[in-house]
Amino acid sequence: MGLDAVGIGIIFPVMPDLLLSMGVQSVSDAALWGGLLATLYALMQLLCSPLLGALSDRFGRRPVMLSSLFAMAIDYVVLSAASALWVLLVGRAIAGIMGATYATASAYIADVSPPAERARRFGFIGAVFGLGFVMGPALGGLVGEWHVRGPFMLAAVLAAANGLLAYFYFSETLPVASRRLFSWRRANPFGALRRALSLPALRWLLVGYLLLELGNHVYPSVWSYWSKSTFNWSVTMIGISLAAYGIGLVVVQGTLVRPVVKRLGEPRTILVGLTMGALAAFSFGFAGVDWLVFALIPFAALSDLAGPALTSLMSARVEANEQGELQGVLASLTALASVAMPPLATYLFYTFTRDAALLHFPGAPFVLSGLFIAVAIPLMWRTLFRNPGVT
Repeated sequence: MGLDAVGIGIIFPVMPDLLLSMGVQSVSDAALWGGLLATLYALMQLLCSPLLGALSDRFGRRPVMLSSLFAMAIDYVVLSAASALWVLLVGRAIAGIMGATYATASAYIADVSPPAERARRFGFIGAVFGLGFVMGPALGGLVGEWHVRGPFMLAAVLAAANGLLAYFYFSETLPVASRRLFSWRRANPFGALRRALSLPALRWLLVGYLLLELGNHVYPSVWSYWSKSTFNWSVTMIGISLAAYGIGLVVVQGTLVRPVVKRLGEPRTILVGLTMGALAAFSFGFAGVDWLVFALIPFAALSDLAGPALTSLMSARVEANEQGELQGVLASLTALASVAMPPLATYLFYTFTRDAALLHFPGAPFVLSGLFIAVAIPLMWRTLFRNPGVT
């Protein structure tokens, strides 16, 4: 799964140069196309994750996982040779469908883990994905200096290697007797979103979670275009900066969340994370020198204190038999943010960087991000401190 994440993140640094090489006229226009590509990828993942999960319940984990990995390798080969934008669009849509393997991997973990070990092993999946996203942009930046399509070629090799590893070492974990008939109802991706309405006790906490996710999705949405437009960074520097941000997230999630929550408690940890996230986003928006970007990255990473603390707080407020439902709702809200934020952020970037712009302000998407997170601060303060019984 780590190789999967590397393959996804490896193409981020080269997207501006790739789109410019395909006839897009400016970085502003490239951001619009990049937003469309990111939205299409996220939308396909949102629609197809439950579908692949349901198919793995019907046919087993192994065939679904192998089919997805080898199809992904072929897709990256096609993308590496794409000469038209429509091919890029179709390729990213297919990548979103085939890349929706997280549900199958999670089901595999559930199959082979005793109940007491599941939480730790689910966390391991997240850590592996996080490390993959650190390595991916760094590799993409280095390989992209050699050739703008090089990261796609390397992603194809990694996907094929992942498929071969799975072929030889990934045994089937779902016995035939335990499989169930495929149901379109269970494959419905909007079911969890509808169920969010059935959790009124968590309504405002869920709103705060969505605002945080919307704010944090500005980084994968426009970072490459913003840094190229503002600082004229090379693909190597873009990759290094994305990797630095990823390392910050891994450090915060892996080492800081537990001691900070232990010292401050979950409500105050949430407010600290939101405050750091809002301040960092606003500061990125007005950053005029590149050294300031690296100085701000640790503060941006500290926003990830809020997510785990908020999730833990909500988990403590629902019954044991509602935990799966809650996690499904949170996953759906994250997916919704990954679909909604790229077009919002890239269109805002386009509006303030095109030749006809009345005001040249490439940092505008980060100001929007800061506003989303800033709105969550008084909302969470009121919910957690003024009216703690009404959430």
